Amino acid sequence: MKITQQQIQQAIELLQVLISTPSTSRDESEAADRLQTFIARSTPIRIDIRRHYNNIWCICPDFDARRPTLLLDAHIDTVKPVANWSTPPFTPKIEGDRITGLGSNDDGGSLVALLQVFYTLCQSEQKYNTIFLASAEEEVSGKNGIEAVLPLLPPIACAIVGEPTRMQPAIAEKGLMVLDCTAHGIAGHAARDSGLNAIYEAMRDIEWLRTHKLPKSSPLLGDVRLSVTQINAGTQHNVIPDSCSFVVDVRSNECYSNQELLDIIKENVKADVSARSLRLNSSSIAANHPLVQRATTLGLTPFGSPTLSNQALLSLPTLKIGPGDSTRSHTANEYILASEIKQGMEIYLNLLDGLQL
Repeated sequence: MKITQQQIQQAIELLQVLISTPSTSRDESEAADRLQTFIARSTPIRIDIRRHYNNIWCICPDFDARRPTLLLDAHIDTVKPVANWSTPPFTPKIEGDRITGLGSNDDGGSLVALLQVFYTLCQSEQKYNTIFLASAEEEVSGKNGIEAVLPLLPPIACAIVGEPTRMQPAIAEKGLMVLDCTAHGIAGHAARDSGLNAIYEAMRDIEWLRTHKLPKSSPLLGDVRLSVTQINAGTQHNVIPDSCSFVVDVRSNECYSNQELLDIIKENVKADVSARSLRLNSSSIAANHPLVQRATTLGLTPFGSPTLSNQALLSLPTLKIGPGDSTRSHTANEYILASEIKQGMEIYLNLLDGLQL
């Protein structure tokens, strides 16, 4: 099987449609509408196009419940455009090989490539079923994204999560937990030796968070990272503050669950600590999984990814891989190369054609 020039052209055409349709997280309805219409108009096979909220998916027409099922997932939502774009972020700009526009790299390239690969796999005999999913709310890990779709799908054996990784396979991914912390003191007059300054109480906790190194390090993901990213205290200059709130960004490795990390932090700081969510744990796939083995056979290099994706919401083996480069994501003048999309489609096909799950 080979990727045709027509497929490459169709992928780039769809990418331009997606760039030109604002689709920030939780506001993807128009993009989902246009994607659904595009698939219905351009699909070379007879498939049912299904939708739940702003998630669009298609199941291979020869689905057989006796076979394992592979999910191909990429997301349609984007972050809001940052400042300093030199061109309109929602106007696709093609200059030679470069396609510039918001969402071109994250995650349009993976989405349009996986859709074409899905079509190709559906037109050949495979020993597994294939489902293509264009998911919503990925950038905010929203409840109406992939989590809302999974109960509506057949059982999934494993998944490809399309994200810009330069077409190298991410076999582990750091998790995320955000903590809201409040240190307490006693209000007093700043001119007198009275009160208990909550800022100073918070500083002791913040110093522990800054310097403490958790003992379990990952060969792929490194250490757990604890970063204080926001702080707020005080009402006016002459009042000793009786409370100080701060936010901690926790990036976990696969050695700890978020619950374990929360318990450790609570044991070592005086502030009140609450987690906004525990659901975004670190994820990994076994080195002997067929997806990983096929990837290494193709000469690809497995690595651990510091960035979060839908992998965190899939309690099954997943491989994160896609065209483009993560360093371009969420930046001004975001772009992807047409040659990267072509290469991505070819590597996806070599990875998946004839795969034994």
